[in-house]
Amino acid sequence: MAEKLGVHPRDEVAKRLLDGSVKRSYDPIVDMDWDAPLDPDKLFLPAEVISLYGTPIWQRMSHEERRELSRQELANVLSAGIWFENVLNRMLLRELINENPTSTHSHYTLTEMGDECRHMVMFGKVIDRVGARPYWPKGLAVVFVKVLPFVMRRSMVWTGALLGEEIFDALQRRVMSDPELQPLVARLMRIHVTEEARHIRFAREAIARDVRTLPWWERRYVQVLTAIAAPLFADLFTNRHMYVRAGLDGHEAKRQAMTNPHFRQARQTGAAGLAAFLDDVGLMGRLTKASWRHWGFLA
Repeated sequence: MAEKLGVHPRDEVAKRLLDGSVKRSYDPIVDMDWDAPLDPDKLFLPAEVISLYGTPIWQRMSHEERRELSRQELANVLSAGIWFENVLNRMLLRELINENPTSTHSHYTLTEMGDECRHMVMFGKVIDRVGARPYWPKGLAVVFVKVLPFVMRRSMVWTGALLGEEIFDALQRRVMSDPELQPLVARLMRIHVTEEARHIRFAREAIARDVRTLPWWERRYVQVLTAIAAPLFADLFTNRHMYVRAGLDGHEAKRQAMTNPHFRQARQTGAAGLAAFLDDVGLMGRLTKASWRHWGFLA
């Protein structure tokens, strides 16, 4: 009967996610306490996920210097989140050109885009609220930001969505209940985790559905893009400019961060669930695994 009425399995998934959006969605303008004072002692990210945690530089830093570094790392991650979600929305909007505008799938895609727009507002306001300045993509990242929306299709779009969402989501889930975290940041993470869970489900369902019919060249293309993501994310997480703004030697700080076993473990924890999923659906090829291991996202 469902087939006769034209109900596609993906619309059933979208319907469940739409129902969830009705029950639990947030408007950061009213659901964040923007007037609450910042705690003068608490960090803006938990120490164990800060890139220099445990390094010789970290050992020499005072609490005030560590707090400033955590503020800059937060601003860096949120800035990356803003331009990533900008890219994702452009890809999703382009995909909608060929979709039935009456379908539940289209309606959830638009709902997700609305969520991402609110997330960009929330990230931008938090950067401003903590007294930091945004960071802009540099070098090859600029090319990716401008080109990706035009070269990615179908499974590439959803794999790109997962790359930008799951690693950050896993780290947020790990740290958002830390009692030493700034309350404003903890609230941001809880809102983001709640809504990203639906986005991740949407992307995973799309990949699992489409991967069976992917031609070999598209499967290989996705694997190559996924491999390239590893050095881009590693460079993003260790942005030299955030160390400079924190009053450190940018080149030496980046060198220590890239070889820091504590930070390598944090990256592996964040990427573990995504790596297992991509491997299960056949999108984690040998090149991808080698790249992820080299850049610290796989053990």
